[in-house]
Amino acid sequence: MSYDIPTLLEKNLQGIFGEEDEARRRAVAEEVLHEDAIFVEPHGVYRGRDEVVRIAGVIRATHPTFRYVPTDAAEVLHGMAGRLKWVAGAPGEPPAYAGTDFVVARDGKISALYLFFDGAPDPTSPPIE
Repeated sequence: MSYDIPTLLEKNLQGIFGEEDEARRRAVAEEVLHEDAIFVEPHGVYRGRDEVVRIAGVIRATHPTFRYVPTDAAEVLHGMAGRLKWVAGAPGEPPAYAGTDFVVARDGKISALYLFFDGAPDPTSPPIE
């Protein structure tokens, strides 16, 4: 299956990193990540779909009730790369942190994913729904 960049960004955010169930996380990863995908974030570099799925589960376990909410529409560069800004937090609470996912795509799947933390969210931000 092949997806456009905004769909890849959304499926990655919600279906991989926002998904608590391991089987569903893996199923989405198989749809949207190349087998040799790389994930780079401030605490490490993870190579291969299996490693991305594993670390997504580790991250999810640290805050299982958090939701990820995009703050802007996805931005796309020439159909090959894109970014999505988001906040995360517990439902009914202000966002705990903010980030930006940047992806590079090949043949309608993510080949590289980069996570940047954007600092503390605006304290007047509305609660996470």
